[in-house]
Amino acid sequence: MRFLLACCLIGVLAGCSTYSSEDKANFDKEIQAYIKKNKLSCQRTDSGLYYSIDNEGEGELIQFQDEVSFTYKGYFLDGKVFDEQKTPVSFAVSELIGAWKEIMLEVKPGAKVFLIAPPHLGYGDRKLDDIPPNSILVFEMEIIESH
Repeated sequence: MRFLLACCLIGVLAGCSTYSSEDKANFDKEIQAYIKKNKLSCQRTDSGLYYSIDNEGEGELIQFQDEVSFTYKGYFLDGKVFDEQKTPVSFAVSELIGAWKEIMLEVKPGAKVFLIAPPHLGYGDRKLDDIPPNSILVFEMEIIESH
């Protein structure tokens, strides 16, 4: 739980980091290579987030002011898991890292999603526990509920 709280704080701070267009293009190429190698089917947002929605959930779309409960598994492109939360955790959408915020606003409670987040939508250029600076992160998430 300490890790997740630190992640939320760093996520807010990561929004302050800046990356050049060249940096973002290089991260995008790395993500595209990962997608191709693993034969994944993902959509890309304008921000650079790659995602697939395995289950859209039911009910109303999650809103920015909502609190959400979710489980997740986070790992690097090499498959090494850096964090996994099998018991639901709850946070306000506004407190989440950029990638999580962005996908939460596209789904409903019950959704299952897969994300690949470039550093500017994750933890940026900061080291966090076992996550090195400028890491591309992969997440599998299930949104349990929102209110």
